[in-house]
Amino acid sequence: MNRPGMLGELRASGYTVLSVKDELRANLMTRMRKKEELFPGIIGYDQTVVPALVNAILAKHDIILLGLRGQAKTRIVRQLTMLLDEQIPIVRGSEINDNPFVPVSKFAVDLVAEKGDATPIEWIHRSRRYGEKLATPDVTIADLIGDIDPIKAAAQRLHYAHEGAIHFGIIPRCNRGIFAINELPDLQPRIQVGLFNILEEKDIQIRGFNIRIPMDIMLVFTANPEDYTNRGNIITPLKDRIDSQILTHYPRSLDDAIRITTQEAHVTREGRDIRLPRFFREIIEQIAFEARKSEYVDQKSGVSARMTIAAMENLISNAERRAITIGDEVVVPRICDLPHVLPGLTGKIELVFEGEQEGPVKVSKALLGKAVRETFKRYFPDPLRKRPRAAQDPQGSKGQADDPEYGKIVQWFEAGNSIDLADDMTVGDYTKELDKVRGLREVTGKYMKGFDEKYELPSVMEFVLDGLHQSSKIAKDEVDHHTSYKDLVGSIFSGQGKMYEED
Repeated sequence: MNRPGMLGELRASGYTVLSVKDELRANLMTRMRKKEELFPGIIGYDQTVVPALVNAILAKHDIILLGLRGQAKTRIVRQLTMLLDEQIPIVRGSEINDNPFVPVSKFAVDLVAEKGDATPIEWIHRSRRYGEKLATPDVTIADLIGDIDPIKAAAQRLHYAHEGAIHFGIIPRCNRGIFAINELPDLQPRIQVGLFNILEEKDIQIRGFNIRIPMDIMLVFTANPEDYTNRGNIITPLKDRIDSQILTHYPRSLDDAIRITTQEAHVTREGRDIRLPRFFREIIEQIAFEARKSEYVDQKSGVSARMTIAAMENLISNAERRAITIGDEVVVPRICDLPHVLPGLTGKIELVFEGEQEGPVKVSKALLGKAVRETFKRYFPDPLRKRPRAAQDPQGSKGQADDPEYGKIVQWFEAGNSIDLADDMTVGDYTKELDKVRGLREVTGKYMKGFDEKYELPSVMEFVLDGLHQSSKIAKDEVDHHTSYKDLVGSIFSGQGKMYEED
């Protein structure tokens, strides 16, 4: 497409310049009429955040997204640029994207006055119309709005009172676009005051210049709730000038959480067949759900979606490491791989009392155990659920009669048997060790079907054992990536029961 290169050609083409908020509004309505996805990759907000965001754009509001860490606030802000026109015209050489029809900078005003319809025009992509700044205590007004540039003044032989000596900050450079400030409460109060005029009057004033430069800009802010951070807050007059405050949240369903992690995590590995049974995805997501209601975890800090993404990547990586070591092309996680997700958890949860006796590793292990237990109950009968006492079976096995589902398995361990698993075992050795447990394969096949016999079913069998352990039916020891399942009572008397139980 041939675009006008001169101001006269632009006038003759009938091109109309919209304000940035009108532009966003018009493009949003076009997408809505075409039933297009408004914010691709934003999951779980269809009935909450997205409608509020749409309303704010239609109302031509400046916006603040308020929520805990890891709630896709920054991603949402950056996607707003997709609602801008793909290309817009500016006066060529303008530092602040001057509208050719109504220039505001001295450079552009003088150029249009001098050349008229011969004023050169350039077209800029929407990606150049977005600016972002992370609020930190050292951010200055000069960074955001601008200041006198002595080097420019000296090079061009300009007096410091000359408008040409102004060095524009990041906000005026986003003129006719979108500017975002992340973590707004961290901005010093005196700097927040400097945003008043931009929000209210849509103009800026630099130093002592007796001029005001009107800005065509949409301002978007992100922040954690004020009660989370002690580093600062949003001053009341600034909050009053932000039109719409939109609250974000964590995924409210397990399916949404799984979709987010599946979208974000590095799960595919080159040249290898990755097989990830759904219950592993559920376990990983359940960790976050358990953390968000744990009394040990600081709920004001939040539990980021990045935690489950990192945990899933660590889980797959350990299974991949095993496949590389034993020379296998198929990668299937095992329950004994789960301890390797801990590095993705411990750095992403903040305890209620730092340095308390229950450290992050123990809390993470407890959350992992609870996640396994809750997931296990979705697929298998709850081992702790009370059942009517059945009649004695022909074998006279009391334990089996009391627990027709897991009786054989538990009795096998009660007889003094145990199995030892390692995360570097070959598939054959791993399966052979699990098959020692009487009744395990039968229970697994009864409730979970459709799994590959060689690679996937053994992982499900270990899932059953760990579910029984988390339900206090059998004991488990973990030492140096070796896992042993054994009788619970014997383990208690030997002082080797559960390492940690949260409740």
